[in-house]
Amino acid sequence: MSSHEPMEPLSPSYLASDLFGYQAALTDEESEIILRVRRFLAEEVAPRANEFWEKGESPRHLLPRLAELDIVGLGYEFDGRKPHRKVLTGWLGLEFARVDPSTGTMFGVHSGLAMSSISILGSAEQRDRWLPAMRRMELVGAFGLSEPDGGSDVAGGLSTTARRDGDDWILNGSKRWIGNATFADLVIVYAKDEEDGEVKGFVVEKDFDGFRAEKIEHKYSLRAVENADLYFEDCRVPGANKLENANSFADTGKVLRLTRGGVAWSAVGVMIGAYEKAVAYAQEREQFGKPIASFQLISDLIARMAGNVTACLGLAMQVSQLQDQGIYRDEHAALCKTYCTTRLREVVGWAREIMGGNGILLDYDVIRYFVDAEALYSYEGTSQMNNLIVGRGVTGFSAFV
Repeated sequence: MSSHEPMEPLSPSYLASDLFGYQAALTDEESEIILRVRRFLAEEVAPRANEFWEKGESPRHLLPRLAELDIVGLGYEFDGRKPHRKVLTGWLGLEFARVDPSTGTMFGVHSGLAMSSISILGSAEQRDRWLPAMRRMELVGAFGLSEPDGGSDVAGGLSTTARRDGDDWILNGSKRWIGNATFADLVIVYAKDEEDGEVKGFVVEKDFDGFRAEKIEHKYSLRAVENADLYFEDCRVPGANKLENANSFADTGKVLRLTRGGVAWSAVGVMIGAYEKAVAYAQEREQFGKPIASFQLISDLIARMAGNVTACLGLAMQVSQLQDQGIYRDEHAALCKTYCTTRLREVVGWAREIMGGNGILLDYDVIRYFVDAEALYSYEGTSQMNNLIVGRGVTGFSAFV
């Protein structure tokens, strides 16, 4: 290898940015799924990612193609098919976020938050009723927990209420930041029961009276995710749409615990996307008669990015393996999420720095990763709240007030 040739991947199927070869932990079947998705993203998502981001529209035309890829709901059991490992579903999140975090979020909200709510908290009848159609993308799901005046106090601060009325439930209140909700067929809604004060879960269908969704405008992170404000005005929900096993916020936490680790995988994917763009730019961009990759300051930034990518990928892999082994705890999810999204901010900043003025042009992609990183940093628990969860797990003392 000559001095100016880049390092080759450890395997032709690996990403060049996977310097330590973490993909080797995948089985042959899992690697084939990853490669199939990687080709799809390169051919059908990457060419139009900036277009949809700039328009602020979700690439809904991809929904049937996602169904054809047979990757929806891989973490759940269907028709006797055993659920795939969390290592695989996590890596899928990485691949999506590496190309377009917005498309990855659109997919993750449906296949992760919405489907997992039904899979974990629904009855057998409810799983049979909704999950097969969701797997085929005939029904698109959304997840409604966040509220306009709520934030880190969500565990005890839900203002959306549910009141039993005969066999039905009546919902009143509002939700905010709900991805996919402008076009979803089903929204999983969590509300506080007026009778016992506990959080219950409901499947609200788009045509229910008293329910409406309004797209949030002027959003500049994950622009191609159509987040919405949801309004419930005496919205009547049939008793059969109340998730049978969603009867407390602790039950809701079972879903969040799984998906928080998924945010870390997405963070690694965004890191890799920005890192790869920056490396390619540094190899091609010339100043003072030579590529800027030959400058010490640029090489230092690239090495720092590579270190963050490698460390965070290893952390995400281990968290998924803990999930697969059934020994995954809240502090594992919290540490992985807060550490990876914090390192993400560093990586996208350094990638932007390497590109100089071109770094603020959408044509070069990095500015999209740069601002999209801010949403990942904030959602599924702020860095500070996740740190408190970690501290509680390590010391046994809670610093929550």
